[in-house]
Amino acid sequence: MVGITSYGLFLLTSLLMNITPGTDTMYIVNRSVSQGKKAGIYSVLGISTGALVHTFMAAVGLSVILTTSALLFTLIKLIGAGYLIYLGIRMFIQKSSNVQLSNTNNLPLKKIYIQGFLTNVTNPKVALFFISFLPQFISGDNTYGPLPFIILGLSFVLTSTAWCLLVSIFASLTTNKLRNNPKAELILNKITGIIFIGLEIKLFQTKAS
Repeated sequence: MVGITSYGLFLLTSLLMNITPGTDTMYIVNRSVSQGKKAGIYSVLGISTGALVHTFMAAVGLSVILTTSALLFTLIKLIGAGYLIYLGIRMFIQKSSNVQLSNTNNLPLKKIYIQGFLTNVTNPKVALFFISFLPQFISGDNTYGPLPFIILGLSFVLTSTAWCLLVSIFASLTTNKLRNNPKAELILNKITGIIFIGLEIKLFQTKAS
């Protein structure tokens, strides 16, 4: 598929990453709870726009690296794989919840969108994730330029947007469940961590066969 390998595994991992609460999710929940569904949707759109920026920056940069040096691209993939394994282990051993809802002031919808955008696009962890994650599913002999990176990035953004919209719409229910059962998030983190570690093992097996 246009230089992409293990696309199904990519979608599965993307889904698990999207449903694991993080900074973006907490921002959406806070806005949805404090100002309602419409404010939550605007925050989702802002965050998704930021993710698109990361997608295209990673696509252009990584495709240039692959064209320039296959060895350097392989090195980036290996470093990225190590980073994903580190994330998986950290998520698996995590013992405290990330859910920390705070009181927020009402903001105009335009400012909510901009704030969501800046929350995502200025987060170095998001950029590092895209640079580490996307190359794992690109074949080393890719001749399609940035297209495979863009397809993977857009797939991630679309699944993320769909999930975040659901979080926004059902924010109150989600918030109550997480407050009443913080173990649910920790269990989800452990599952996602195992998937991340298993992802790299599966990819290495695929490349070795």
